[in-house]
Amino acid sequence: MKAYDRENFREVLSMAWPAIVESFFVAFAGLVDSLMVSRMGAYAVAAVGLTTQPKFLGLSLFFATNVSVSALVARRFGQKEREDANRVFLTAISFVLLAAVVLSIFFVAAANPIIRMCGSSDATPEDLLTHEAAVTYFRIIMGGMIFNCIQMAINSAQRGAGNTRITMRTNVTSNLVNILLNYLLIEGHFGFPALGIVGAALATVLGTVVSSVMSILSISGKDTFISLPFLISSGLRPSWQAFKSLVKVGYGIFFEQILMRIGFMATAVMAAKQGMDAMAAHQVGMNLMGLTFSFGDGLQAAAVALIGRSLGQGKPDLAKDYGRTCKAFGMMIATVLILLYFFGARWLMSMFFAEEHIIAIGVSIMRVIIFVVLFQITQVIYMGCLRGAGDTLYTAFAATMSVTVIRTLVSWLAGFVLGFGIVGIWLGVLADQVSRFIFASIRYRMGKWVKIKI
Repeated sequence: MKAYDRENFREVLSMAWPAIVESFFVAFAGLVDSLMVSRMGAYAVAAVGLTTQPKFLGLSLFFATNVSVSALVARRFGQKEREDANRVFLTAISFVLLAAVVLSIFFVAAANPIIRMCGSSDATPEDLLTHEAAVTYFRIIMGGMIFNCIQMAINSAQRGAGNTRITMRTNVTSNLVNILLNYLLIEGHFGFPALGIVGAALATVLGTVVSSVMSILSISGKDTFISLPFLISSGLRPSWQAFKSLVKVGYGIFFEQILMRIGFMATAVMAAKQGMDAMAAHQVGMNLMGLTFSFGDGLQAAAVALIGRSLGQGKPDLAKDYGRTCKAFGMMIATVLILLYFFGARWLMSMFFAEEHIIAIGVSIMRVIIFVVLFQITQVIYMGCLRGAGDTLYTAFAATMSVTVIRTLVSWLAGFVLGFGIVGIWLGVLADQVSRFIFASIRYRMGKWVKIKI
């Protein structure tokens, strides 16, 4: 086996740690949201859980755009084509602003039927309370989605240019603001009103307002690769060619995101049908799994930027080395997380719930998550390498088969047919991660992705 290059290790670490911290704080803020909301009762945790998948479904278009922006800017950065990189960014942000306004109006107006579609009901007074809280939370979150979309687009361009520390600062600050406002607004402290679920939603939106302002300021310098003064002085305009490049890289990711979210939503609906207590434990499990994902996501961001840059410089072997190095980091992190989740499962769940039966459900879920971690981080990194190279059609196929087909089918069979309940649904999550790992590993090892032109 080829030895790892120390310089590559240093470069991956230098670029990855800010992205990991950034992604971790996003996931951590979601966990703290659940922790603070849990003080209102299991119904509030379940309500937030009901909004998760439709929220991400609404953001699917922007996730696809962001991956395109990051991959294209990274490639142009390697080719030293600053003007073209800024044109791509300007085209993307123009599209994002228009799409965010249209989709925000739609999701606010259709909040009630959307939440019902996700498994919510009003069969009992407790169910009605959960449903109303979910609708209120969803309307506020989606009403302020434009700020989230702006900061994601800018941060994606910055990541592509290798500026992961800037995106780390904006997201960490945003989530610290979110946590602080959660404390002030959910239960009411230091004279602030106790707004409950409304306070949790407002805290999230106001956090994204702060991050969007910081993101805009991050490109206000003349010397940054993506630069507002450069855009203005050079008279650049959005272009049809840049839009086509964005679509070429992003259309596969868009369909991947849509089909994945359908699969995720199917899992969430099945979890909701297990009852409010199981749904609450499921939501905390998803938050904890999100912490795991954050490490893979940070390494994925580094892989996209470094691989895009290497391929732009015509160095495919270096691109492969960066991918292999990111995987090595991921396996080290996975080992630590497995130990934490194995020995700390009951302690983690007892932070959120006082009811012993809900804690027991959560511990059972954590036992499955331990196996999920084995495959999740590596598949996320491999998928990021493929996306960074522009191999997005394959990643769309792999994700669709894994999430929409395999995850949904195994969750239904194990959860309902075999009678394993919420644990069976999490076996579907495990099957999804294993299959994505297999798909990504095969494609990555074939090596054809280094030859793709974007």
